[in-house]
Amino acid sequence: MFCSATGFIGTPITDISRFTADKLIPDSSSSRIKITFSANTSQALQWKFVPEQREVHVLPGETALAFYKAKNMSQEDIIGIATYNVTPDRAGQYFNKIQCFCFEEQKLKAGEEVDMPVFFFLDPEIAKDPFTKNIRTVTLSYTFFKARYNSKGSLVPIPVK
Repeated sequence: MFCSATGFIGTPITDISRFTADKLIPDSSSSRIKITFSANTSQALQWKFVPEQREVHVLPGETALAFYKAKNMSQEDIIGIATYNVTPDRAGQYFNKIQCFCFEEQKLKAGEEVDMPVFFFLDPEIAKDPFTKNIRTVTLSYTFFKARYNSKGSLVPIPVK
């Protein structure tokens, strides 16, 4: 929760109180920033998981929608959990995800294929911060893990053996 609220170590912001109207106005005086997308899966998860686009170019304050595609390659239903980060790390505090598949467990039936949306924006302050104002490329990376429920009823990743 701390990382999602502060952007610590490249974790995108998910604190909706930061999604104020003044942050959602595209800053046309700034340069567009290239957002690239990366996808990985744990060896324990029999899914194919890929971004549907390689990159988008956004102005700070401009909302964008991107999609990933996941397919369960196994013969059984599987629950997955996604972890995510942003690089460079210092951009994490400015990367705001409004809606994302990583907020919830994902259950795919055997052979099922789904599109997974990510709705996001970069806080316009990224262009003013001396440590981030020269960033021209930001990568949003996800890794999916096979998950199960623990004894407390919480969903947890299954470690690779």
